[in-house]
Amino acid sequence: MTVANYIKQLLSYEEYSFSLDELMENIHKSETSIKSELSRLIAKKEIVNLRKGFYLIITPRYSSVQKLPIQLYCEKLFKYLERNYYVALFSAAKFHGASHQQVHRDYIITEKPKFNDISKGAIDIRFFTTSNWSDKNIQIKKSDAGQYKVSSPALTIVDLIHYQTKLGGINRMLAVIDELSEELSESDLTELLSWYPNKSTLQRFGFLLEELGTKEDFQELIFMSLKSTNFFPVLLSPKSNEKPGAVNNRWKVATNVNLESDL
Repeated sequence: MTVANYIKQLLSYEEYSFSLDELMENIHKSETSIKSELSRLIAKKEIVNLRKGFYLIITPRYSSVQKLPIQLYCEKLFKYLERNYYVALFSAAKFHGASHQQVHRDYIITEKPKFNDISKGAIDIRFFTTSNWSDKNIQIKKSDAGQYKVSSPALTIVDLIHYQTKLGGINRMLAVIDELSEELSESDLTELLSWYPNKSTLQRFGFLLEELGTKEDFQELIFMSLKSTNFFPVLLSPKSNEKPGAVNNRWKVATNVNLESDL
């Protein structure tokens, strides 16, 4: 069997990615001849070497953009990398219908240690890590290639707030948070409050819901959770050289940026 034949076989099962190890197991040829076949297919732009030993199949449908939607290969990629993951941030927001920010980059959150970002032609994947891994608030969705994992609306919102300084600031995501808040359910929020450790992020979350004038009962849930322990003044937008001064709201959030949604 040739590599091209094996790829045809994969596509008949709606699989859009493969590893070198997989080829070595299924094609009885030397590693050298398999690699030279791979090189030819890369030159013809039929496959892309995404990471060492892992390849994406660029079908005719995606040949003009030379990239695949992340949901067609992320599950297989992270099985190969043996790491927990979920599609996150602006990418997750898009799957929940909050696609106000047209982003061409894919965002993934994994456990530590951090992966290097991938930037190859049209493929642009940015990785973030969390040291507080939990399987809660991670939803399983289905794509043509099978299942993939994506953060729930509640987890997507707190991740956006938590990583705001690396994502262009709170105003860049305000419209997305507003749209995502419409997708929030009580069970999703209650589950988040049962484990989520970043109190300052929850303060900002409650404050933003109040500023956006949305989900009053959910604001109360967040506030009751915060009130059960001590919480202290924080800046809406974290800055290393700035401290929150006097705060005149129940969330103890000092507004050091003017909120301007780009909706």
